[in-house]
Amino acid sequence: MTSDSCNITRRGFLGAGGSLGAAALLAGSPLGFAMGESGKKRLVLVGTGIRGCKFWGKFVRENYSDVAEFVGLCDINPGRLEFARSYIGATDCPTFYNFDEMLAVAKPDLVMVTTVDNTHDEFIVKSLNAGIDVVTEKPMTTTAAKCQNIVDAARSSRARLIMGFNYRYGSLFTRLKEMLVSATIGEVTSVDFNWYLNNYHGASYFRRWHGLREKGGTLLLHKAAHHFDLLNWWIGSDPVEVHAYGGLEHYGHNNAFRSERCTGCPHQEKCDYYWDIGKDELMVNLYTDNEHYDGYIRDACLWRKDIDIFDKMAVQIKYANDVQVAYSLTTYSPYEGFRLAFNGRKGRMETWEGVPSLMAVQEDQSKLHAKEMDQSTHSQAELQYHEIVTQANFGEFERIKHPFIRRAHWGGDPIMMDEILRGRLANPGLNQASSYRDGAMAVLVGIAARRSIDEGRAVRIDQLTDLEPREKKWS
Repeated sequence: MTSDSCNITRRGFLGAGGSLGAAALLAGSPLGFAMGESGKKRLVLVGTGIRGCKFWGKFVRENYSDVAEFVGLCDINPGRLEFARSYIGATDCPTFYNFDEMLAVAKPDLVMVTTVDNTHDEFIVKSLNAGIDVVTEKPMTTTAAKCQNIVDAARSSRARLIMGFNYRYGSLFTRLKEMLVSATIGEVTSVDFNWYLNNYHGASYFRRWHGLREKGGTLLLHKAAHHFDLLNWWIGSDPVEVHAYGGLEHYGHNNAFRSERCTGCPHQEKCDYYWDIGKDELMVNLYTDNEHYDGYIRDACLWRKDIDIFDKMAVQIKYANDVQVAYSLTTYSPYEGFRLAFNGRKGRMETWEGVPSLMAVQEDQSKLHAKEMDQSTHSQAELQYHEIVTQANFGEFERIKHPFIRRAHWGGDPIMMDEILRGRLANPGLNQASSYRDGAMAVLVGIAARRSIDEGRAVRIDQLTDLEPREKKWS
């Protein structure tokens, strides 16, 4: 159905058919698509929420219109879909409520998937089965069965699945990878990785659909997939076994009062987490003005009792090359940041971000996540550098000052998009481009960790899908 109809169901959105005619089959690698008559790559976007609108939509149109054009936008919410078309600036772009129809009519070279996490697999598999390249936001999917379906589709398709793992392209994370490749501390034996979400950013997940395990698979997938992929990439091996602990002890049922949402809440004055969505024009235009179409409430109460994800997580990971990882994710820290350390046979390398006691300048915690998502040029650093500290065994420590970049995910967003849409490889020797296998290995760590918490046991990665962990990731 086209956007002339408002009688929308999820079945109609996904479409009844799993196959398309030959007219919809467009092959090509993610770095060299077949192109339409305009000479530009033909793009379609499914899912017009905040990430789809801003990064995969507006950012792409404003910076890549010389090589790519939008030929289709798809969403189940007609109001949000129409606003997205205007916000992105693709005013002449057709809109669709039915994904199959969009593929058949728009004949894209690349499908961009930015829908709710538990639906990624359906759009990925349909695109691959149609022979169309697809790029998806993390996590690739939310269950082992869905992961296997994607793996099967990717193996049998001539098209490719590209993971939007932008953290790999971040300036600091790239520098760390370069130092690991050059064996600055020798062969890596273990990693300590602690990530802290502050009371603003962390709380936001519990207001949204991410607070429901069915939708996002828990933050071990929606958030930690980024971190698990970084670990897999840095270590250069596949995970083989996971043991984890987790709990819900802060949000959800853990409060004496609650309401349906922040808007109109009778507890506004005494709730430290009260959020006035009305002060954010984009959020109002995207969500509040269109909630009557699908019932999705963007400022839902983070104390509601149906929240069933973890708000604290600790994960032990063993890799095929015998590297061991200790990882944790906190969702209600007073500050936003991380600590990271690599232990090697010849020494140790560590870095950090956002820890107030180590910073010369205090930052406004309420604005940090907005800075991360901001696609504007980071022209004036608020901090002068990131610190990377290395120390050889029996030697003195060395402090390396790396330029501080925080916007656009440590500067990685445009570098990744340059690779996807322009074929411009910034660091050819670092294996930054990610495939379905990388997407699978990242989510399988999260799925294994979730199962480990639920069942109180260690979980092997090879028990989840037919993928066999590799000792050397790129051999």
